[in-house]
Amino acid sequence: MRHLIDPMDFTDKETLMVLDLADRIAANPSQYSHVAEGKKLATLFYEPSTRTRLSFESAMLSLGGTTLGFSGADQSSATKGETVADTARVVSCYADIIAMRHPKEGAPLRASMFSRVPVINAGDGGHNHPTQTLIDLMTIRQRKNRLDHLTIGFCGDLKFGRTVHSLVNSLVRYPDNQFYFISPEELRIPDYLIEDTLKPTATPYQEVTSLEDTLPKLDVLYMTRVQKERFFNEEDYIRLKGIYTLTADKLQLASNNMPVLHPLPRVDEISIDVDMDKRAAYFDQVQNGVYVRMALIMALLGLTDPQTGKEVALC
Repeated sequence: MRHLIDPMDFTDKETLMVLDLADRIAANPSQYSHVAEGKKLATLFYEPSTRTRLSFESAMLSLGGTTLGFSGADQSSATKGETVADTARVVSCYADIIAMRHPKEGAPLRASMFSRVPVINAGDGGHNHPTQTLIDLMTIRQRKNRLDHLTIGFCGDLKFGRTVHSLVNSLVRYPDNQFYFISPEELRIPDYLIEDTLKPTATPYQEVTSLEDTLPKLDVLYMTRVQKERFFNEEDYIRLKGIYTLTADKLQLASNNMPVLHPLPRVDEISIDVDMDKRAAYFDQVQNGVYVRMALIMALLGLTDPQTGKEVALC
């Protein structure tokens, strides 16, 4: 039995296999509408979510399966003191696969140690968001036709941005990628990402503060919001929340084929006048989220791909 807790849980080959399957699903989603009949997905979301929870539920329903779960800690037995381990033990009696989001780092890993069924980390604190990483990789590959030899800029909240941390960990596995980290000092990438990921892989990177100066150098721009829920001091949040805003005018500084990604939700870091630009890829990411999660559910459950007639098997 396999789980997906960290982007590095899958090998390069396994990651590409899931992305290839997601591409096949995207090309013909109706062909996959019955592959998970009789299977149940439990969504255990201990903190608020719209896109991720509904995307998981849409993915399972699109495969012909069913869903159950809760969308807030106050709706679970956590209010009675039940541990994550016991919740995993109990829910794995009801479902075939679990997707868990939790505000505490390591909670999905803890759940996976006690679950009888595969567990997918749907985001744990400011740590990891591996399914979003797969979505980002799929979207980048669609737009750039490759995952290597890219200059990627990450802008905004790089300290608490779990989507950034996960994606950097994955992109360093592909040759000749380099990064620009665009943020104020208070929201710079954490030291562990530099020491544990960038330096050991000798990945070129620069920490900068100007979005406008960096845009012409990029193949891909990944915007993030400043996350109010991660701040202990509201004054700091108010001071930093509007520090970067991508507008249609600023976007003219970038190349004509530089996609703009964002994990959403956005606040004011991308102006709505960018939405109509062909480079805006963030709503494509949303759609890709369903296909990626369909592929991931199939892979972890070993379901049969109707296009190949074979079970989807991780190595």
